[in-house]
Amino acid sequence: MQDTPYLAVDVDILDRNLAAMAAAARAAGTRLRPHVKTHKCVEIARRQVALSGAGISVATVAEAEVFAAAGFDDLFLAYPIIATGRRADRLRALAARVALRCGVDSAAAAVLLARAVPGLPVLVEIDSGHHRTGIAPAQAGEVAAAADAVGLEVVGVFTFPGHGYGPDQREQAALDEATALADAATAVARAGISMTVRSGGSTPTAGLFDSDVLTELRPGVYVFQDAQQAELGSARMADIALTAVATVVSRAPGRAVLDAGSKGLGADRPAWTTGFGRLPDRPDARVVALSEHHATVEFPEGEVPAVGQTVRVAPNHVCTAVNLADELVVVADGVEVDRWAVAARGANT
Repeated sequence: MQDTPYLAVDVDILDRNLAAMAAAARAAGTRLRPHVKTHKCVEIARRQVALSGAGISVATVAEAEVFAAAGFDDLFLAYPIIATGRRADRLRALAARVALRCGVDSAAAAVLLARAVPGLPVLVEIDSGHHRTGIAPAQAGEVAAAADAVGLEVVGVFTFPGHGYGPDQREQAALDEATALADAATAVARAGISMTVRSGGSTPTAGLFDSDVLTELRPGVYVFQDAQQAELGSARMADIALTAVATVVSRAPGRAVLDAGSKGLGADRPAWTTGFGRLPDRPDARVVALSEHHATVEFPEGEVPAVGQTVRVAPNHVCTAVNLADELVVVADGVEVDRWAVAARGANT
């Protein structure tokens, strides 16, 4: 019997989520390039590529190295890369063995990338409302021209509509995404540069994207879903494939304490969520507090589980929970059938 806490993946729900997203992208005529930072797992990425026939998106050079070593040969580093020092050498080595694309959002970063990997294909990052990285769409032509001038190959523009992670914001974020990408593509064309890729997507907006604008979709969380997605309405509790299995170690009237805390579930809790995760099998329970190794859960009267009983907890943000685990326990019909290493755990550089 597996000691708790551990992360369990229901393989049937996982495969259903993968197939649904791939089918939606195919029906829209949009390429699916899933983001593997959510699962960091070679076995899941292979399932994704088999369904999409396309490459993958990664968050860091280290993630790219892990997946390249596992045989993936079409990688998009979906953030602005600053190619200095050892990172420049690592990028050069990656580009020599796989089809590599990188993000860029400034002329200064373009110069560094061109020095590291002459002729590297790049996408210009656009801010569509999340206000993290990326430039205003009207500036895309300027940055694209700068990248082209130093010898990079500008193949497209991309964005992350992360402001869709909020109540009643998904529709507006999807609209902002399409508008920003269309405007950026126009700006690049006016600069005299021909490009074909308009890349976007997030799990909250994946069901709302404009297929007349986006040529590529990069969701990540959809593979597992999580408590945030369920509370946003972009997934159902029944779509959550990954949960932390925890044991009740203490109980009192109306509450129980589990042996899974922030070091197993992650500590994310946006202000709009109802707790630090959800219990899919007990929809009225709420995770009201986390310490490092324990979670306090409030239950309706008469429903507090017994000491020693196990329960399933869906993390708020599945990406951070996975990055805390060495492996995923794969189950089918409640029975363990495999274990998958979190191969890119800690690959954050």
